[in-house]
Amino acid sequence: MVSATAYIRPSNWQLAVESYEKERQDRESAETSRDMLTVDLERVTHEAKRFSEQLKMVQDTNKRLQEYNTSLQQYNSNLQADASKSGETISKLQKEKSAMMETMVSLKDLNNSMKNQLDSSRTSQQEAIRVKEEFRKEVECLRSELQQVRDDRDQSVAQVNTLNVELANCKEIAGQSTEDCESLSVKVSAFEVTCNMQQEQIQTLQKQLAFATEKLKLADVTAVEVMTGYQEQKVKIKDLEERLASAEFQIVEADKLRKKLHNTILELKGNIRVFCRVRPLLSDSDSSGAEEAPISYPTSVESAGRCIDLMNQGQRFSFSYDKVFDHVASQEDVFVEMSQLVQSALDGYKVCIFAYGQTGSGKTYTMMGQPGIDQKGIIPRSLEQIFKTSQSLESQGWKYCMQASMLEIYNETIRDLLAPGRSSNFEMTAGKQYTIKHDPHGNTTVSDLIVADVFSSADVTSLLAKASQSRSVGRTHMNEQSSRSHFVFTLKISGSNENTGQQVQGILNLIDLAGSERLAKSGSTGDRLKETQAINKSLSALSDVIFAIAKGDDHVPFRNSKLTYLLQPCLGGDSKTLMFVNISPEASSIGETICSLRFASRVNACEIGIPRRHT
Repeated sequence: MVSATAYIRPSNWQLAVESYEKERQDRESAETSRDMLTVDLERVTHEAKRFSEQLKMVQDTNKRLQEYNTSLQQYNSNLQADASKSGETISKLQKEKSAMMETMVSLKDLNNSMKNQLDSSRTSQQEAIRVKEEFRKEVECLRSELQQVRDDRDQSVAQVNTLNVELANCKEIAGQSTEDCESLSVKVSAFEVTCNMQQEQIQTLQKQLAFATEKLKLADVTAVEVMTGYQEQKVKIKDLEERLASAEFQIVEADKLRKKLHNTILELKGNIRVFCRVRPLLSDSDSSGAEEAPISYPTSVESAGRCIDLMNQGQRFSFSYDKVFDHVASQEDVFVEMSQLVQSALDGYKVCIFAYGQTGSGKTYTMMGQPGIDQKGIIPRSLEQIFKTSQSLESQGWKYCMQASMLEIYNETIRDLLAPGRSSNFEMTAGKQYTIKHDPHGNTTVSDLIVADVFSSADVTSLLAKASQSRSVGRTHMNEQSSRSHFVFTLKISGSNENTGQQVQGILNLIDLAGSERLAKSGSTGDRLKETQAINKSLSALSDVIFAIAKGDDHVPFRNSKLTYLLQPCLGGDSKTLMFVNISPEASSIGETICSLRFASRVNACEIGIPRRHT
């Protein structure tokens, strides 16, 4: 028993030892497998971590590509804005091209603008080429980066496949890693889609760049066409300048011909011309009951505007003059008819215009007028025409200097109306003694008379206002404000032409004579009586001079009166003379009216010397 037991125990112990050894080997094998699995798990974890870092790098790359895509979109917007600006610039060039054809001055400005725009276009073209080159380099760089991304993607896909094989052996331990890999695969697919979209955007931008390049080429062609048009406009401008110079020369020649024909016409009309003007019937209280004289105006072709008929005690009196103005004629109508005569003073002739008629017949209104544009008389209108015409002749090289003087002949005494301290109640006590002198050339001067330089019609208007305040006036039965003296306005005109070297000397005498009146009708007494006698005496002397000239007498009594002696160059020299005979329409003045018209007819029949231009 003992031996058997002893024999069995060793066998159990050996089995136990073997079982333990096997168990220990199994345990060691399990531990080894566990260690291997642990190592594999660590390696898989490390690989997953490295793959996560690569995924993060891919995400960063994707983010950088998105930022670059944003910058490309912004650059595309800038290119579109530049293209829009280029279109606006082309429209502006077309408008400027149209404006160039309108005026020579705008052509010069447009030339400078076109040059600047051409330089700007060339600069923009060079800038576009440079940007295109940079853009091409950026596209190549982007393609290189995209290829690198694709290589990384392929490598990532290979790694994912390898990881999938390895993860298939340890799904239970690394199930979460498999899910991460699937998510990474999805992200890689999305990244591929994003790359494809960016590639399409790059192609779109390349097309837009090509379109912008074509636009720049078209702009270059347009600029060349504009330059060609500019050269053509330069040729046209040169031709216009030559035509302008020719036209200016023709204007100068035509002006010479105009002056010659103008003076020929006036000479054919007669050296002493006579105009007749009938005053309207006044409506004030003093004349409200006045009866209108039977005055008529023939309307036949030969007589229209030149004849006037009066009836007195059943007898018809007919008179014919150069021009007859009825009672409805305006101041403008009167001046238009004699404005050519005023022009002769600028051309270098002596011109004399004087108004004659009985007291209250409208002489002062005809010569001076009243305040108001439509009421201006011959004197202010003549001065306005002279200054306006002299200014227009400056473009032809003419320059004029003008001097004005004003005097009155009161009771056979000369008074200077521009002298300091003059007034209408001035009495000649120990004043200056003015002397009339005529030189061999027919020029008349009055000693010690103030002569004022005038440069505009406003200057003369101021002098006329001063003279009007100084002129002698008085009240009679025939006129509330009757001029009691002969008023003489003289304008000396000196002209020179810088282009031709020509010089002219003209004189314009504008005279408002005192009215003739009958003592019985005017009711003058005292000083008014002396004034009336002096006025009638000087007008009678004027009649004697006219009669002597009309009859061709060898001796003409110019010295019988200060008035006739002052008018000697106008009546017996080389002056162009016009007389206005003013008549009243009242029946009570018919006798004096007929006397005035008869005197005007004798004046109209006078023949004096041929007017001579003073150069």
